[in-house]
Amino acid sequence: MKKYLLPLILVFCLAQNSHSQGLLSKSDIQFTRQDSLRGSITKERSWWDVKHYHLDIKVNPKDSTITGSNTIKYSVLESHDVMQIDLQQPMAISRVVQDGVNLKFKREGNVYFITMASPQKTAAIKELTVFYGGKPKVAINPPWDGGITWKKDANGKLFIASSCQGLGASVWWPNKDHMYDEVENMLISVNVPGDLVNVSNGRLQSVKTVKDGTKTYNWYVANPINNYGVNINIGDYVSFSEKFKGEKGNLDCTYYVLRDNLAKAKEQFKDVPRMLQAFEHWFGPYPFYEDSYKLVEAPYLGMEHQSSVTYGNGYKNGYRGRDLSGTGWGLKFDFIIIHESGHEWFANNITYKDIADMWIHESFTNYSESLFLEYFYGKEAGYTYVRGIRKNIKNDKPIIGQYNVNNEGSSDMYYKGANMLHTLRQIVDNDAKWRMILRGLSSTFYHQTVSTKQIEDYLSKEIGIDLEPFFNQYLRDTRIPTLEYFLKDETLGYRWTNCVVGFNMPVKVQISGQEQLLKANTEWQKKAVNQKELKLSIDKNFYVASFEITE
Repeated sequence: MKKYLLPLILVFCLAQNSHSQGLLSKSDIQFTRQDSLRGSITKERSWWDVKHYHLDIKVNPKDSTITGSNTIKYSVLESHDVMQIDLQQPMAISRVVQDGVNLKFKREGNVYFITMASPQKTAAIKELTVFYGGKPKVAINPPWDGGITWKKDANGKLFIASSCQGLGASVWWPNKDHMYDEVENMLISVNVPGDLVNVSNGRLQSVKTVKDGTKTYNWYVANPINNYGVNINIGDYVSFSEKFKGEKGNLDCTYYVLRDNLAKAKEQFKDVPRMLQAFEHWFGPYPFYEDSYKLVEAPYLGMEHQSSVTYGNGYKNGYRGRDLSGTGWGLKFDFIIIHESGHEWFANNITYKDIADMWIHESFTNYSESLFLEYFYGKEAGYTYVRGIRKNIKNDKPIIGQYNVNNEGSSDMYYKGANMLHTLRQIVDNDAKWRMILRGLSSTFYHQTVSTKQIEDYLSKEIGIDLEPFFNQYLRDTRIPTLEYFLKDETLGYRWTNCVVGFNMPVKVQISGQEQLLKANTEWQKKAVNQKELKLSIDKNFYVASFEITE
């Protein structure tokens, strides 16, 4: 999620210099070796492919600690003798064991380098267990500044949860903390006080009562899962369930909420089957039928944890009761249910390899809100909503961040990203084709980690247009492309300015009440018109600006 709240001001304005050159330069942030170790595919990561995790932990509320182990099964891609495992301070690894032998390791900041004792032969399947513990970072403002949240509910019962997108799952458990390599399946065993329930990802296999009165909840995830999607949710939960009749059969939907909120949840969570109906229409089948769908109340706003989506929107429609679009349509649905569940398709099914490409998660998911509205309330409802969120766009820096250093781009990946996709839909100008393109994304990149280039290439191929200049403009530049035009001697002249080199997007306009398509680029083009007095307006569904030359 990592949703950013922006001032509700109109920023749909022109950049100051309409003739500035090319793409904007990246920020002058000084990155460290720790940033590179976190954000790049180091040689200590690249030689092995993670196959299975068994995360086996005890959550100790009395001293806010987590202790336990992670058993890692992996395949050897090429022979090497040093493995990188990530675990952020102040958490610490105490022991690493392979084949009954304690392995040597050294720490460098938030990274451990483990020296293998036995040969790591190419194609071999190996396993080791990492033992660890400590007090994980306390979430300051989850989910944006995450970690572990330690709270109590209205009845004084413990209410605990994890949230760690961007920050990294290694803030609370040891793993290969880079998005490019998703574990294929996972067992999550969480020991908690006996009067509480733990909800994690996947399906509940068993609950075992320990002699000390605590309980261990064992959850199995059958599908690939990204690290930040792994979660723990601990509280005085009660649950209810239903089956959604979807494209792949019956989908089990289970809802875990605090005891006092059961009645409210049964009413508010009616948005879940509506969400599934709309998104299966637009994006194809829910990607994790094997693991079910769960919506889990959390002590923070919410997050897209795979098959264990967390919810803290106060049982209100909108975003905490507010319409982010200012159009009224944002109050027709519970924002957290729709947005965070949309991430099951874009974030959990299709996952960025590098957080610099986080727009792949957020632009499509933000756009999915308008598609939900369109499905139930009609095209104009969805269109009005997506245009309404433009006032939240900042145009402060490029949407794509810097690669290999765990750096995300501008928060414009949400509202501007949605409008970029909405603009692209206008270029396609065929609703059935657009829907097939969206569904094709889900099937083509099913359970994969991807790069921006892969998504750009796919869209260019399916739409039949070279979209490199389009994406350079909207993802790598901050300027709003401007259609500059003039009327002289019954001739219309037009071109794109305030844009990247080679920008050549077609645009729909109304010329004295008649719709036309202008195939504009950065060179002046001319078109004969019959009117001496010209009234030109751009289709408002294109995220662009216009400027008339009157001299």
